[in-house]
Amino acid sequence: MATDTTTPPGASGPAGPPPGDAAKRPTGRRPTPLSIAIWVLVAVVGATCWTVLALHRGEDVSALWILFAAVASYLIAYRFYSKFIANRVLRLDDTRATPAERLEDGSDFEVTDRRVLYGHHFAAIAGAGPLVGPVLAAQMGYLPGTIWIVAGVILAGAVQDMVVMFFSMRRDAKSLGQMIREELGVVGGVAALIAVYAIMIILLAVLALVVVNALAESPWGVVAIGLTIPIALFMGVYLRFLRPGRVMEVTAIGVFLLLGAIALGGVVENSGLASAFELTPETLTILMVVYGFVASILPVWMLLTPRDYLSTFMKVGVILLLAIGLILARPVLQTEAVTPFAGNGQGPVFAGSLFPFLFITIACGALSGFHALISSGTTPKMIAKESHVRMVGYGGMLMESFVAVSAIIAACVIDPGLYFAMNSPAGVTGGTAEGAAEFVRTLGFTITPDQLNAFSESVETELVSRTGGAPTLAFGISLIFSEAFGSGMTAFWYYFAIMFEALFILTAIDAGTRVGRFMLQDTIGNVWPKFGDTSWRPAAWAASAATTGAWGYMLYVGVTDPLGGINQLFPLFGIANQLLAAIALTLCVTLFCKHGWWKFVWVPAVPLVWDLVVTMTASYQKVFSDNPAIGYFAQADRYRAARDAGEVLAPATEASQMDTVVFNSTVNGFLQASFAVLVLVIVANAAWIWVKAARAGSLPTTEVPHTPSQVVAPADFFATAQEKEAVRAWEAEREQTAGASR
Repeated sequence: MATDTTTPPGASGPAGPPPGDAAKRPTGRRPTPLSIAIWVLVAVVGATCWTVLALHRGEDVSALWILFAAVASYLIAYRFYSKFIANRVLRLDDTRATPAERLEDGSDFEVTDRRVLYGHHFAAIAGAGPLVGPVLAAQMGYLPGTIWIVAGVILAGAVQDMVVMFFSMRRDAKSLGQMIREELGVVGGVAALIAVYAIMIILLAVLALVVVNALAESPWGVVAIGLTIPIALFMGVYLRFLRPGRVMEVTAIGVFLLLGAIALGGVVENSGLASAFELTPETLTILMVVYGFVASILPVWMLLTPRDYLSTFMKVGVILLLAIGLILARPVLQTEAVTPFAGNGQGPVFAGSLFPFLFITIACGALSGFHALISSGTTPKMIAKESHVRMVGYGGMLMESFVAVSAIIAACVIDPGLYFAMNSPAGVTGGTAEGAAEFVRTLGFTITPDQLNAFSESVETELVSRTGGAPTLAFGISLIFSEAFGSGMTAFWYYFAIMFEALFILTAIDAGTRVGRFMLQDTIGNVWPKFGDTSWRPAAWAASAATTGAWGYMLYVGVTDPLGGINQLFPLFGIANQLLAAIALTLCVTLFCKHGWWKFVWVPAVPLVWDLVVTMTASYQKVFSDNPAIGYFAQADRYRAARDAGEVLAPATEASQMDTVVFNSTVNGFLQASFAVLVLVIVANAAWIWVKAARAGSLPTTEVPHTPSQVVAPADFFATAQEKEAVRAWEAEREQTAGASR
């Protein structure tokens, strides 16, 4: 096991790379007057937008203030904070070979073009959280959610993704659980392996549940999403064998085919074939499990990478189109900056006050533990150069946060009456326009049954009690696009958005399942080394089957739950996701301490402390609250008492469904308590290591030794003239060497 020998300037321990390599490390260039002026302008725009959002009350507020406040903040954060972390804290070193270069096997380890990898990573991390979470959190107003999405990603979410990716890359792309096992020891390691794997199962189940809800009874969505699989397989073969290295060429072909798939889905929707693709949630559950298994065992170049890269164009394209639509339409925010539900905790969408439930409802848009699984499970196996960690890790998370900002805008431009009619469960609205209008009136909003029916007719589907967030987001997007690009196409844009959401989320499932396979193999590999070999097919297939079977079962539970899978599983999903982030940040703090990087330990420590405060408070309330709308056990007791008294509580319609609610609520309560206890064990174990590291100055780590890199590649999105010349010289040298060998 190799011992780390590099520490940042000013830290205890060896000084780092030899002096002769100093010139090869990233160095800062003196800013020009023009660049200073540009960044001052960006800062002024951002500060002005935030001031307007914070101070304006009782008057119309344009959604553009949110858009420009977020974009300005992201630009400054990427240019300055991520560069500080890359150059001063982590000291990314492009002279060092990555696992993709050293261990390339054509299956899991693969040197990947930075642009393709960015697309794959963004597609893998961008799941249900940034779409659904902000929509649900909009019941508390546009301001709290927007602040947390932007501030959270800059200081916590993007930092976690980047740092975890770096540490995994320096350890042969080990999974999060395995790194904790090796760095924290047996107690913390075992707790982490159990917690991380169990939490990941919940996360994958909820991701799949949102897809099932979006595609159920939707021929358009099923056809369009289904066709992306053969398109991705074609792209993989094309780039691997037919035209290697022609990234932009295969991109153009893939995007053209994707647009054709969307168009074909619309044709099928209005043809006699539609009934053949009107799949039930139960059928979709089976198909999702089969897809997850197959995707997790195929080589990454064949399906995973090209499919995620392809879907990224759809994702990024729609989000950029939405930004353009916002500029053209200039919609006004209909929601208050802060609603009464933020204080009283009695919102109909989800119960609980702003703290802590806003921060666990907005999951992936600001901070997501699921990302740590991708950042340690698949992406580090494909990084070509260390400098790409900044672009892929920090930059990829900023793009996801922008998706979350777009989602909260789309939800907040909807009439509040319609918003609550859509997101309130059928148990309180009766599932009718009349019942919804009456319920909304009790909340202090006014909307008539005729207005609700008109909204439903405009998108050719019933909108009352369409809970889960995805239909609300689709309707908001359809309103913005219709206003910006012409009326009369509201229904088209609505179904287009539904399809976009399903594609957006589905790509996170295949990558997540592969991570689960790696994690399970790593865990069993501690006692059976052969099973830990990711290239051994029996182990790979068995681990994939176990992982897909586990989240497939939880998915089926969600699909058949009388209270609705989203209502039952999303709170558990949100808290578990943030608890997983606490585990990842605990590992980061531990490695900073073991390396002796005391000067910069605040970088992961600040988000860790905040995350622990939020998640432990939320866990306590979900377990011990006596309010049935919040506490799982209180909810189980309420339905149990009613069942014993011979009553049937809505939305259950029979005694067997009452039993299901009692069982599911009890299981959720035990899972929530178990996750919290496991995290506390991990943090306590880590704290002891922090103390030992402080006394010794630093401790040995499992970082692999420095191996010189032979790969040449640009460091960021756009290559400089010098980088282009270096790449051309390197490629010419490789061709010359290959010719000589023949």
